[in-house]
Amino acid sequence: MLPFTRTLGVLALVGSLLSFPPAFAQEGTVSPEEAGFSKPGLERLDAYIKSEIEGKKIPGAVMMIQRNGKTAYFSTFGVRDPASNEKMTANTIFRIYSMSKPITTVAAMMLVEEGKLQLEDPLSKYIPAFANVKVGVEKKGEDGVAGLDLVAPKKPITIQDLMRHTSGLTYGFFGEGAVKKTYVDSQLTAGDFDNAEFAERLAKLPLAYQPGTTWDYSQSTDILGRVIEVASGKSLFEFEKERILNPLGMKDTAFYVPDPSKASLVAEPFPNDRTIGAGAAMNDPRVVRKWESGGGGMVSTIADYARFTQMILNGGTLDGRRYLSPKTVAYMGSNHIGPAAGVQPGPYYLPGPGFGFGLGFAVRTEPGVSFTEGSVGEMTWSGAGGTTFWIDPKENMFVVFMAQTVTHRTRIRTALKNIVYGAFEK
Repeated sequence: MLPFTRTLGVLALVGSLLSFPPAFAQEGTVSPEEAGFSKPGLERLDAYIKSEIEGKKIPGAVMMIQRNGKTAYFSTFGVRDPASNEKMTANTIFRIYSMSKPITTVAAMMLVEEGKLQLEDPLSKYIPAFANVKVGVEKKGEDGVAGLDLVAPKKPITIQDLMRHTSGLTYGFFGEGAVKKTYVDSQLTAGDFDNAEFAERLAKLPLAYQPGTTWDYSQSTDILGRVIEVASGKSLFEFEKERILNPLGMKDTAFYVPDPSKASLVAEPFPNDRTIGAGAAMNDPRVVRKWESGGGGMVSTIADYARFTQMILNGGTLDGRRYLSPKTVAYMGSNHIGPAAGVQPGPYYLPGPGFGFGLGFAVRTEPGVSFTEGSVGEMTWSGAGGTTFWIDPKENMFVVFMAQTVTHRTRIRTALKNIVYGAFEK
């Protein structure tokens, strides 16, 4: 059986294990009952995750529940790397992939608050190459083979489109379609390139939809990262370190892990669980490249991401420092693709039934409909490598789960969410 460690209890132990900055650690730890949960209910999380490990579905995991500013649950399970068999610890570094998107969007909204960026701005104002982008319209020739007609967009891509995935851009590694095939065939991510070059490459490819019409998961947040660079005059990582990561104490959140002393802290999946999609597999963050992917390139620890989620839950503030206005956070957590927006869900609508999409993450709009329990107003997103988080303002709670699995990520997320809400006592 793989190692299993549970930590629930004294503040000093949690503070040392998680390496939280002191101000965060002072929030304290409480029993499940004090946080409004039943102890047997939360113990179901232990049983479920241990079962996944024993069934060789995941090597290990870390999970945390914070409610009313108190840690109600924190556990580490299994091993961080099945090859080394090193035990999972709280300072393990995970590829968080698309959980990078909320961080990038928060950075962009900081610039919006300063008047350096506006949501209605055309993307071409910051990246001129997108002034000439075309929309790919599929049509079948006489031979029945699908081809593309390239037509002009009816309106420009806006900054808001980038934040809510309505830009017309797409991802090539999942789903079908002639535009997606073009993405794969172009070898968009081949070689060593920076954000500026990536944006130029992408601007040469067709859009999958007319801008502002369709929610389609995409490279939009990567392009938003380049917009931040242009608007701020700094690299994406420099800006995020200065404005978000360093002030929050997110010391292990970055795009790569260049420090050899931390190389062994990187979590790994099972060897046969690394393929994300067509032409896309889990990267090695120890290998430093120029690209700083605002849409999917970051690594983090559970302690770091907990700091970020608590700041959002608090309405943009933590430890007496304000990062965003509470009005801005509420605006980000509103549904930006509702009926009034004129946006239709694409064929791969990842937020799922009962959810809309705000700026940087999905937002729950219906109390039912979804396969998972939760509250209206919930803000959530996940990473392709198996990590997930959700923020429930109604319950003053956030949950962060870190694991590395592509194959089992969706099933595990669903089960964990239902177990957490099933453990509520009040």
